[in-house]
Amino acid sequence: MAPLVSIGVAARELGVHPDTLRRWEQEGRIEPAERTPGDRRRYDLAKLRQLGRYKAPSTRTTIAYARVSTNGQKDDLVRQVALLESFCAAQGWTYEVISDVGSGLN
Repeated sequence: MAPLVSIGVAARELGVHPDTLRRWEQEGRIEPAERTPGDRRRYDLAKLRQLGRYKAPSTRTTIAYARVSTNGQKDDLVRQVALLESFCAAQGWTYEVISDVGSGLN
């Protein structure tokens, strides 16, 4: 029998939120999780990986978005982009930063 993992570990491996696994279980899209004596869910990760619907987080690209309202705030935009890049890099994510100068109605 394959080792069973917690809902958090299973969700990270599939690249989804734990609530998504709970919903899939309620909808019958995945087999019900085994339960511990403390009523905690434990998933067979090998079976979940066979779903093939979602990529593992390591193969996903994170999109980071930075925006300011006016051209006068371009310095702020540069700082936002730098902060987003450093955060994404620290997480070990594959990422792309999109920046935008928009104009709002005054």
